[in-house]
Amino acid sequence: MPITQYHTEHLFIGDVHQGRDTNRYYLSEYFTQLPALNAGIANVTANKDFEILGTNVSSDDITFSTTEGGAQLQTDGADNDQVIVLPHLDASQSAWTGINWGTENQTHWACAIRTGANIADIADMSFWAGLKLTNTPVYATDDDQAYFLYSSNDDMGALTTNGNLHFVYSVAGTDYITDLGIAVAVAASTIYRFRIEFDSNRKIKIYVNETQYGLVTSATAGGAKQSYSKQLSLAMTDDIDLIPYVGVQALTGSAKQITLCYEHISRVLYE
Repeated sequence: MPITQYHTEHLFIGDVHQGRDTNRYYLSEYFTQLPALNAGIANVTANKDFEILGTNVSSDDITFSTTEGGAQLQTDGADNDQVIVLPHLDASQSAWTGINWGTENQTHWACAIRTGANIADIADMSFWAGLKLTNTPVYATDDDQAYFLYSSNDDMGALTTNGNLHFVYSVAGTDYITDLGIAVAVAASTIYRFRIEFDSNRKIKIYVNETQYGLVTSATAGGAKQSYSKQLSLAMTDDIDLIPYVGVQALTGSAKQITLCYEHISRVLYE
């Protein structure tokens, strides 16, 4: 009997007592140890699977949140400062990169973030979350990628409606940008649960807070909305191994923050 969408998500997020799809391999990270700079891997308190990097970043830019469940990422006080969370890229350090999360592997990825408490926390800033080749939020950089993007200006690439949440996927250098058309613009004090799923045809479906959003299949400058909520992406390039990245960047000279609550990833055992 096929697993329903509800049960697939239920299993995906970690209910080991109910069992999981035995044809899939799963990893979950709740940041019970804080990621540090790559140079701090050997530190006994540092996360052994994830690290941070970015412009002007330091290990004190990620802390346990005192009011939310997760790790708080906060930039320093200069324009373009960043905090980016990624798995260690060192060979044999972590299954998060030691295992390949390919476009052909029916990869599923999810995370939850919470925006800052004040309107000022989402003004003049950007955050991004998803699967990429490099850590940059600039969508023209990676030839193949699939990620959620919010940017209050066009530093990451032209967006027709900067206040809205977007999803970007790129196929062999062509960028497809969907303005998700969520009822309200990205807001303060809001939890966003993101999910990306590749199917057996390398096509993507996405969810925000358990609601599926359709994806554009034409490249439109600045992005466009997709009226059909079940529309999948075009087929992604075959055999591209992607890496999960979540980041925040200040677009003005003041500190910006998000809280990263968890990340999950899974793939089929063999393909």
